[in-house]
Order: sequence, then structure tokens, then C-alpha cells
Amino acid sequence: MSPSTSRRSFLQTGALAALSVAALRQRLEAADAASGLKGHIHHSVCKWCYPKVSLEDLCAAGKDMGLTSVELLQPADYPTLQKHGLACAMTSNPTIKRPDGKDLGPIPRAFNRKEHHDLLVQAYEPQIAAVADAGFTNLICFSGNRDGLDDETGLKNCAEGLKRLMALCEKKKVILCMELLNSRVNHPDYMCDKSAWGIELCKQVGSANFKLLYDIYHMQIMEGDVIATIKKNHEFFAHYHTGGVPGRHEIDDTQELNYAAIMRAIVETGHQGHVAQEFIPARPDVISSLKQAVGICDV
Repeated sequence: MSPSTSRRSFLQTGALAALSVAALRQRLEAADAASGLKGHIHHSVCKWCYPKVSLEDLCAAGKDMGLTSVELLQPADYPTLQKHGLACAMTSNPTIKRPDGKDLGPIPRAFNRKEHHDLLVQAYEPQIAAVADAGFTNLICFSGNRDGLDDETGLKNCAEGLKRLMALCEKKKVILCMELLNSRVNHPDYMCDKSAWGIELCKQVGSANFKLLYDIYHMQIMEGDVIATIKKNHEFFAHYHTGGVPGRHEIDDTQELNYAAIMRAIVETGHQGHVAQEFIPARPDVISSLKQAVGICDV
């Protein structure tokens, strides 16, 4: 291929990417206007919290209340989202089998062990391409559990493995997001369980295409100080999840967090991404609970 052809192809690809971002922004603004929301927060929801609601029905109900995304889905689900004019603000991780038949990629077994890296790279490369091809941005990943491994070694191992994917992420304009999870209640022994550890990992990876998914529910359990942490470290946080503490249910006054205040802090940082509801509704009318949460977060 001649240099002029390569340059022309690059420029065409860049122009298409810019158009895709502009189109997504227009859809977000139009959805906010149509739903009567203020537009300061782009709202999403995690499908796994609604097992009895089909993706089709959740998309329809979500769009009516002003959601612009349904997330933690696989690329096979994208056509349903696109039919409803919705994005997938955080795509789920791929999985791949180890020789012993156990899955790599999910929460317990991921990047903190060198022996996982070759298979994880093999699994993540097509997932990164699929996210980019759909015009989406964020793809989730995990550290893995400690299982006797010290945090410093796990940090170095994660950085080493993730760096192998950064050139592709940068080329495709995809952000790989490691989720901060609590190891006290829901995910015992998980390694990326403190914001300071995750932030140091971001620094060691050294790419704008690796950031953290700051889960407010999980970090309230592990360390509290949510608003101060967001204000101080927002440059490392690409995405946010909600959930009531304790219990991971509705985010109203049945739990301890002031989500309106947290959302105002997120808005003040200039966050342009999404905030996703990831609570498990305790009430029978799960869609009403979701709509209430969107209203609480619409600051």
C-alpha cells in the first residue's frame, strides 16, 4: 500500500470516528431533552440487576425514562440496543478457558497472574475491536483474586498484562476499565479493592486508555470518603456505578449514601461519561425503582 493511500485511509477512519462520537453526543442530548432530564448526568443501567425483565423491555422502559445506555452486555446484544437508539456504556468482559477448564476474564481470575496474560490478550483483542466497531468506548476488566499473591506483585503483573493491550486500545479509541470492588461483603479476596491500588495501577500502565470503574457502592464499603475521593482522583475514573449501602438495593433514603450530593460532585468534575444504576431492586415494581433512582441522580 502506498504512503498516500495509508494516509488517506487513516484520515477517513479518523473522520468516521469523530462522526461516531458526535452522533453519540447528539443522541445523548436529544434523549435528555425528550425525557425532561437536566442533561448533566448521562444515565445507564446494568442489565444483570433485572433478570426477569427482557433486554427488549428494559431498553424500551429505559429510553422512556431518559436512559441513554444499557450496559454490562456482550457485543451480541448490541443490535437490540441500537434498535432502540441506545449505547452500551460499559461492555462486559470476554471469557476464555484455561487448560484446566476454568474461565479466565471474570472477577476471580484475571490480570494479576502472568500465566493468564497470553489467553487474556487472545480474548480481549476481538472484544476491543467489537466495542470500537459499534462506536462504543468502555470495556470492563478485573484484577482477579489474591489467592495468596501479595498486592505489590499483583499490581506489577496487572500492569504488565494490560500494557500488552494498550496499543490496540489506543488505536481503536477504547478505554479498558478495571472495576473497583469490595472484598468485605460481595467479592472476598478480590485484589483491586481500594482506590489507591487502582490509581497506582493506572499510573504504572501509563495510558489514557486504561482507567477505573469507580463503583460507589463497593468503595463506600471499603473506604468511604466517596465525594473527596472523586474530587481528588476523577481523572482516573472513566465510569461510575451506584448501589444502596448496605444491601445493594434502592438508592433512596432507605440507605446511607446521599446520591444527589455524590452526583453533584461528579458533575463538578466535568465528567462526560455515564453513571449506571447497579442496585438490585428490593421492591416488586423494579422499573419504578429504576425510574426513582434516575430521578435521584438527575442533578
